[in-house]
Amino acid sequence: MKKLTLIASVLFFVLIGCQNNQTKEELEKYRAQVVLEEQNEILVKQVFDRLNQQDETVYKELCAANYSWYFPANNTEKLTREEEAGFVKLVWSAFPDIQWKIEGMIASGNTVMVRFTNTGTHEGEYQGLPPTGNKWESGGVWIARIQGGKLVEVREEADVLGWMQQLGMELKMKE
Repeated sequence: MKKLTLIASVLFFVLIGCQNNQTKEELEKYRAQVVLEEQNEILVKQVFDRLNQQDETVYKELCAANYSWYFPANNTEKLTREEEAGFVKLVWSAFPDIQWKIEGMIASGNTVMVRFTNTGTHEGEYQGLPPTGNKWESGGVWIARIQGGKLVEVREEADVLGWMQQLGMELKMKE
């Protein structure tokens, strides 16, 4: 009987020890996930800060060489990091005071979603539209996928119609 009690006690402690190791492994996995998500949020904040500073090196330093930007998000035609950098330079030229403000951010694994607003004043030509001097405010959603500490893909949706209307453009029905 003593042997049976001893064996049962040993088995009990072995099972608890194994369960404790499993719990530790799960906890470490969870901690690693939290650290990754925090790092990804920091990266995204850096991107927005550097866009606001009109720092054109942001694309080469924080975006992977194979980076893709989809705008609108369901567009099958992507822009490379160099093409997006060129587009943003045009935006900076037309709206020299443009600012992006993060209104909310959610990180999950390698994905970070941002709800943002941006503001600016139309002081230069933009896609054939001469400067109007109009101030505007618009909003959107920006979803980034991150690998190896760099952006590899961004899918963006924004209220372009509202933005264009604030610049004085009119929506007309096709005849």
